[in-house]
Amino acid sequence: MQISNEEYQQFKPLLFSLGYRLLGSVSETEDIVQETFLKAFEITEQEIENKKAYLCKMMTNRCLDLLKSARYKREQYVGPWNPEPLLLEPSPDFDPTEVVLQKEGLSIAYLRMMEHLTPDERAVLLLKEIFGFPYAEIANVIAKKEENCRKIFSRAKQKISLIKGESLNYEKNKSIITRFIQAFQTENMDTLLELISEDVTLYSDGGGKVHAAIRPVVSLSNVLALLYGIAKKAPEDFYLDIKNVNGQPAIVIYINGALQSIMSFYISNNKVHEIYLTVNPDKLP
Repeated sequence: MQISNEEYQQFKPLLFSLGYRLLGSVSETEDIVQETFLKAFEITEQEIENKKAYLCKMMTNRCLDLLKSARYKREQYVGPWNPEPLLLEPSPDFDPTEVVLQKEGLSIAYLRMMEHLTPDERAVLLLKEIFGFPYAEIANVIAKKEENCRKIFSRAKQKISLIKGESLNYEKNKSIITRFIQAFQTENMDTLLELISEDVTLYSDGGGKVHAAIRPVVSLSNVLALLYGIAKKAPEDFYLDIKNVNGQPAIVIYINGALQSIMSFYISNNKVHEIYLTVNPDKLP
């Protein structure tokens, strides 16, 4: 398949955006994007009219193959599994991929909820809801009938409806997290009760590589006890910052000048309902 440099620059962010949402992994997605382009360059025996649709089909199928083969590996994962955080702070080597990614369906909460879907449900939901593909194209991508795709989409929407009320207002969420940090540091329980749900759940992802809670931590008192325990053990050169992670404000924690963990949030109705603490070094940028 002939792909010009302009087309490559156009399609690369799209394929990454699709793959990352399907897999929740930056490194795996980058590998499959390159693999997809390499395979596409090898196609010479047929004329491809819709390159975008064809590349998306190749990308989706490779991601679905990986999801299906990785299911056992995911089931053996030590402790809760969080998607790999994607730091979107502008930098000297700012990638145009990031521009595409700063859209809906990208938050850690949304990607974590995707784990409740089958691979086909993920693909149909993303292609329809996030990327606006018509059912006819989706049916071609995943090799199923249009009617089946409609049913799969309906089923996926129902499963992921729990995340429907998520606040995606960046500045408002940043204000909530800033107040949370201040209240936490001053042990202001009145403000903490105002900002955090009583039945908040914290998912700590260490992947068996570093110390982390191997089960979800439930209730405000238990979550605060865990966080205060972590804070008391932190060295003097510990510091934190609020940065754009997956299009939403998150707390990025540094120790010895190196990124040590990322804390993302599911916020709804001005309250934190879930906290995602990722400390697995393999998942940190």
